[in-house]
Amino acid sequence: MRPGEERPVEGGLCDGHSEVELLELLKLRAAERIDEAAERLGALSRAIWSEPELAYEEHRAHDVLTRFFEREPPAASWAVQPHFQLPTAFRAEWAPPGPRGPAAAPRALHLGFLCEYDALPDIGHACGHNLIAEVGAAAALGLRGALEGLSGPPPPVKIIVLGTPAEEDGGGKIDLIEAGAFKDLDVVFMAHPSQEDAAYLLDVAEHDVTVKYYGKASHAAAYPWEGVNALDAAVLAYNNLSVLRHQMKPTWRVHEIKGGAHDYYNVLPNKSLWKAYMENGEKLGIEFISEDAMLNSPSGSTDFGNVTFVVPGIHPYFYIGSSALNHTEQYTEAAGSQDAQFYTLRVAKALAMTALDIIFKPELLERIREEFKLKLQEEQFLNAVE
Repeated sequence: MRPGEERPVEGGLCDGHSEVELLELLKLRAAERIDEAAERLGALSRAIWSEPELAYEEHRAHDVLTRFFEREPPAASWAVQPHFQLPTAFRAEWAPPGPRGPAAAPRALHLGFLCEYDALPDIGHACGHNLIAEVGAAAALGLRGALEGLSGPPPPVKIIVLGTPAEEDGGGKIDLIEAGAFKDLDVVFMAHPSQEDAAYLLDVAEHDVTVKYYGKASHAAAYPWEGVNALDAAVLAYNNLSVLRHQMKPTWRVHEIKGGAHDYYNVLPNKSLWKAYMENGEKLGIEFISEDAMLNSPSGSTDFGNVTFVVPGIHPYFYIGSSALNHTEQYTEAAGSQDAQFYTLRVAKALAMTALDIIFKPELLERIREEFKLKLQEEQFLNAVE
């Protein structure tokens, strides 16, 4: 196969089409499959949104999602593992039937779609994690529908959906990384609601630093000079850091401790991956912000960043029909609205189409893997310098 040449679409949907045309037909089928499941996907999102649950307590959301895959027609087509590594995590797998035994094909390409579904205290799904869960489920269904449309032997692929709890507080993905849940994945996909469409935003790494102050007791009236006031030291440190914020770079954030269990890393950019995603999104009418704006518009923090240090991944942001800001009551309302459904399913289609590019364009997968390795090396060098 010559450099840049596309892999043939094995089997094909029909005769008389070029390889490029057949790939586009597969993408069309993926989008159609998502549209066919739109009512069920919307109901899934509303069920999660209507009963918000906090980090590590998403028992109902876990049950709703696992039942969704267990009942997705045809029956028992998804292999579902409830309570996967964590009480409220899950794993659902699907692979097209293929040869077994000694003559079986090489290891399948494992593509992972991540679902989040934890909410915020008091204001519910103000970060739209119900929509993240819907995107992950929808993209997986779309990709499966496209692969089922092949008339000949399917490519060796496995679709894996991971339910990842506790993004808002605790870092469930990091727990799953430590448990080995990402070891067999080749590329992972996820999308996050926002106020704009961006294939990548510079996420802010989050590191907790614990500082303890120790005082020395002394008689307050007789000899106070012998004492050391730990409270005064803590107050002075807080005030000085607060003033120092004026001199901090735009991408730096300093806040009071919120009790997170893990440090959150930056999302490693993978330009080859997000360029493929943008090409597919633009075909669907998504209007992305410019690359300059992407690289100079810091977002929040996410434990998906830690995932991208283990496996190549993409974490685009998408508009949901509202200018409301995340983590507000107005965004909670927007995340549960019918208006958000069009944008949510459109992003799912773009992710499924990008996954098809990875399957049928081996040179794209190679570029994604090479860029992943280079970014890891850059991070290791920067950390060594620091």
